[in-house]
Amino acid sequence: MHAPPTAPRTRRRTRALGFAALAVAMLMSVPTAQTAFGEEVQAVPGGGDLGPNVHVFDPSTPDIQGKVDAIFKKQESAQFGTDRYALMFKPGTYDDINAQIGFYTQIAGLGLNPNDTTFNGDVTVDAGWFDGNATQNFWRSAENLTLNPVSGTNRWAVSQAAPFRRMHVKGGLNLAPDGYGWASGGYIADSKIDGQVGPYSQQQWYTRDSSVGGWTNGVWNMTFSGVEGAPANSFPEPPYTTLDTTPISREKPFLHLDGDDYKVFVPEKRENARGVSWAAGTPAGESIPLDQFYVVKEGADAATINAAVEQGLHLLFTPGVYHIDETINIDRADTVALGLGLATIIPDNGVTAIKVGDVSGVKLAGLLVDAGPVNSETLIEVGPENASADHSANPTSLQDVFVRIGGAGPGKATTSIVVNSDDTIIDHTWVWRADHGEGWGWETNRADYGVRVNGDDVLATGLFVEHFNKYDVEWYGERGRTIFFQNEKAYDAPNQAAIQNGDTKGYAAYRVDDSVEQHEGWGMGSYCYYNVDPTIIQEHGFKAPVKPGVKFHSLIVVSLGGNGQYEHVINDVGSPTSGPDTIPSQVVNFP
Repeated sequence: MHAPPTAPRTRRRTRALGFAALAVAMLMSVPTAQTAFGEEVQAVPGGGDLGPNVHVFDPSTPDIQGKVDAIFKKQESAQFGTDRYALMFKPGTYDDINAQIGFYTQIAGLGLNPNDTTFNGDVTVDAGWFDGNATQNFWRSAENLTLNPVSGTNRWAVSQAAPFRRMHVKGGLNLAPDGYGWASGGYIADSKIDGQVGPYSQQQWYTRDSSVGGWTNGVWNMTFSGVEGAPANSFPEPPYTTLDTTPISREKPFLHLDGDDYKVFVPEKRENARGVSWAAGTPAGESIPLDQFYVVKEGADAATINAAVEQGLHLLFTPGVYHIDETINIDRADTVALGLGLATIIPDNGVTAIKVGDVSGVKLAGLLVDAGPVNSETLIEVGPENASADHSANPTSLQDVFVRIGGAGPGKATTSIVVNSDDTIIDHTWVWRADHGEGWGWETNRADYGVRVNGDDVLATGLFVEHFNKYDVEWYGERGRTIFFQNEKAYDAPNQAAIQNGDTKGYAAYRVDDSVEQHEGWGMGSYCYYNVDPTIIQEHGFKAPVKPGVKFHSLIVVSLGGNGQYEHVINDVGSPTSGPDTIPSQVVNFP
């Protein structure tokens, strides 16, 4: 069994002095900079153009539909392709648009408010490329637009890593593919849907800090926090888990235009949020001019990226694939590292892709980290081991930060994401050990652990972690909270012995360490599909200490098609799943 990094920890917060924050003054780009040895080096310039893969439209742009269709034709089925695109629309009204969105494509408005950019038309995701099955509609996004759907209802049939953020739909929203084929989970945040949301065949879904005109059904796990118009809490029948507010949230940074100037808007933290952040107009936050960003383009190396951060610049990754041979280090408070068009970082030589210092207010957003062929011990680290500073006033956040091991080719990583810093917000992540594509197999894309949380007071809203060889999530920090968890155990386990965990049959999908005194989770599901050896038994989906401060609400485990079986839901609580049919087992509250 994997030993915890430290056994049980006694941690004490430290408070940073006010002058420390002032010392991190935002620097403008300058012609030269000095190294620690006093020698002058060429400074990294801030600002500049957005590169060839960002397509910017205004209402007068000719043949918008043709340009959007051409990108969709390239990306519709390019699940493991290398092209990346961002389709950006200036404020205004666009008529007769149907923007179909394929893989590695981001569509977004460039206003400060979604209502600044209006489509009399649709932003569509369907699953015709996969015979009506939407379970592989990954890696795409829609943000900051208002839609008047042609039929009255917009279709957004997606699964993991496909956020629908800061959108206003003046009508309904259909989350299922045409023909109501399979679909497997998704995420809405900071959005207003005037009509009904119809998930139909969606197995699970999480909606945060939004407003809906209604919600029509649920399959296994529909979770809401801070959503006006959400259905009442009723798990397991219907399977709705509803929290009136989200305890802590901060919306994702986004690119916008101020006149002719590009800026990145960074929203403020909200506490006990309910409804959209932009209901009263411009949300609370600050706009950072583009000349305070290093605009990263394909071919940039980690040394230059690190030099830009040390110089005082933020990072804006344009759509592309970035191979790095050293870790990207972000040790300056309040640094924004924002990716456009699913910008992808690949560590080629086994390094950690990104490390964040024990500093406040770093924002990682819109990035895909793809494991390289040489094993990385970790792919993303937030804070060093034994980090202890108090970041409650200004947490670091990870938003739409995705991890992939295998699928696009061989990749390995022992642990994907390690969170050591206190108060971190993990807001929508899909951490995925591939179960299809290229370069996958029980040992080919070996990845033992998905997410490990050592920091205290960490909040996860929309945690998707799948297919790891051992534990998908391990939690050692105190007062951790997870609102919505979606998991599938590794399909490709060759036999029972391969997953045996000492005397325990299998590794839990979500394990809270025995040392933890306080932890809470809502709306959490684990599914098994042991298709290589359907006789495999998984003892439980969840494991946690039985203590007054450790609480879970609305837990479910499912055996997909009877391929494998759970004996319990959590610890030794909950009935087994069995038989050839998909029979869920549920626990409403634990203990």
